[in-house]
Amino acid sequence: MQIETTSSEGLKRAYKITVEAAAIEEKMQEKLVKIAADIRIDGFRPGKVPVSHVRRLHGQAVLGEVLEETVNTSSQEALDKDAVRPALQPNIEIVTFEEGVDLEYTMEVEIMPAIETGDFSKIFLERQVAKVEDSDIDDAVKNLAEQQTRYEKVEDEGYAAEDGDAVLIDFVGKMDGEAFDGGAAEQYQLVLGTGSFIPGFEEQLVGVKAGDEKAVNVTFPEDYNAAHLAGQEAVFDVTVHEVQKSVPVEINDELATLVGMENLEQLRERISEQISGELGQFGRAKLKRALLDELADMHEFDVPPGMEQMEYDQIWQEFTQQLEADGKSIEDEDQSEEELQAEYKTMANRRVRLGLLLAHVGDSNEITVSAEELNGAIMQEAQRFPGQEAQVFQFYQQNQEAMQQLRAPLYEDKVIDYILELATVTEVEVDQEELMRLPDAPEEAEEKPKKKKAAPKKKAAAKKAPAKKKAAAKKDDDKAEKKKAAPKKKAAPKKKAD
Repeated sequence: MQIETTSSEGLKRAYKITVEAAAIEEKMQEKLVKIAADIRIDGFRPGKVPVSHVRRLHGQAVLGEVLEETVNTSSQEALDKDAVRPALQPNIEIVTFEEGVDLEYTMEVEIMPAIETGDFSKIFLERQVAKVEDSDIDDAVKNLAEQQTRYEKVEDEGYAAEDGDAVLIDFVGKMDGEAFDGGAAEQYQLVLGTGSFIPGFEEQLVGVKAGDEKAVNVTFPEDYNAAHLAGQEAVFDVTVHEVQKSVPVEINDELATLVGMENLEQLRERISEQISGELGQFGRAKLKRALLDELADMHEFDVPPGMEQMEYDQIWQEFTQQLEADGKSIEDEDQSEEELQAEYKTMANRRVRLGLLLAHVGDSNEITVSAEELNGAIMQEAQRFPGQEAQVFQFYQQNQEAMQQLRAPLYEDKVIDYILELATVTEVEVDQEELMRLPDAPEEAEEKPKKKKAAPKKKAAAKKAPAKKKAAAKKDDDKAEKKKAAPKKKAAPKKKAD
């Protein structure tokens, strides 16, 4: 076998590789002999099938197997000769390959850069911390009480329903006089003004009284989740049984028991822990962001162009998709398309560079994610889908790509923690407003935990009306650095047709 390096520029390598026909024939013969010993063909005794007959029947298929195996092993030998690791799948072009002729092919490959880590002990960072104030707990308890608001029947039958009131109704939806599936309910409690039904429905019930019957005319939205109803006009025959007024829930031990706590004191303690955890997440996010800025400044090295391009393509696709979802175009932005592209290319370079650096630190220090840690992450994910836990576990067990997506942030956080142990980190107390103020991202921001009202989960979620569901807003948090180095394994080159 002959391996010739035809190009060596930056992180790109090109090779011309020739494997003698005799070596190919030797591998062919070995495979054909083995097949002849095992194959069963009418007219021949077991183990007595001539190799020449097997070659006539299966020669082309065997030749294809030999090509794949030979390209795999010889291409890996070329990489081993130069002691380099592929960053992406090598690009293989077959020049000549037929029975009795030398195999000749070319290989172009981008390789992993040599990375030298800086002295992490010279990194000095501040971890911002903030106290949980009594007023935060008071606000959260008040918000929780509002969420537990109950409704009681208005005894005055002449009372007209207002926004914020609830109505207990029966309804039947019809199109062209015919009732349609999923458009009826009995004794349904609807809180007016919540927007839980399709547009126009709740507004037409403002002013109704107990005992009223009303025809509600609506048009289903064009993007309604039931395609046969989208954009269609319908009439709902509504019977009003009761009009109900909200009754505030008092802040006492009874409120605590409603959400699964023993008493109000325990509820306040649990809320304090939750707020403290959220503040800790903000502190962690800012600390991680500051560390990544330091690491980016400390480490300058070339990154594989293909990896950078793939990252840029993903960033640009997400950006343009978000513009489209918002009904905007690039012309609506403050920067030109060229300026935006340049900015995102810089962002892509930083992401790849930091991802490779973290992977290098993790590999060099034998940092791994244990099976227990991975199972814990799957369990957390499964808890988001009550009643479907078994299906979630099965999904991850059968989907290695999804498993890797779950593993990547765990691995990254462990590497970050390792570096933070070596760095000097000083705790600084700040107020909550300062803690939650994240600096504008120069090129890359970490995932930013969103502040939310602290409150224990309700025991049961309220049933939704059979009407339009509001689309979940796309998260616009910048994604964390998760680009990992190519695994150390044999190259599996793509074969291209002659």
